[in-house]
Amino acid sequence: MTRNQLFIGTLAKQAGVNPKTIRYYEAVGVLPPAQRGENRYRLYPKETAELLQFITKAKALGFTLSEIKDIVGVRRQGHQPCAHVRSLVEEKIVALDQMLADFATLRKRLKRLLVGWKEQAKHHGSKGVVCPHIEGELPPSRGSR
Repeated sequence: MTRNQLFIGTLAKQAGVNPKTIRYYEAVGVLPPAQRGENRYRLYPKETAELLQFITKAKALGFTLSEIKDIVGVRRQGHQPCAHVRSLVEEKIVALDQMLADFATLRKRLKRLLVGWKEQAKHHGSKGVVCPHIEGELPPSRGSR
């Protein structure tokens, strides 16, 4: 081992992640395979700690490991991945906007269900296959199973 290489435990502490996480990232190709010492222990370049910190930050922003792998791959090829990252961010914003709209609609439906709870009970009593409140209020959505 040289001074520029770290054992997995040391790397994990520096990067603030679990050694199992490092092995997983290596297995799925987000991290390059570690070198092995004479004792077969994994040895990582010190720069891997910075890469792990990047991965942690990207995950916190909602990037998937697959997306992170692609971003890191572009960088490994010697290119700046920022244009690619920007398009991913734009796509994520559109997807989040749709999710927020879907959640707002769902929230309205659930509030409507609560408001009509007593009225629903008067008309249907305990008639229902499972729960008459759900059966009377929420029609099955397309594509649900």
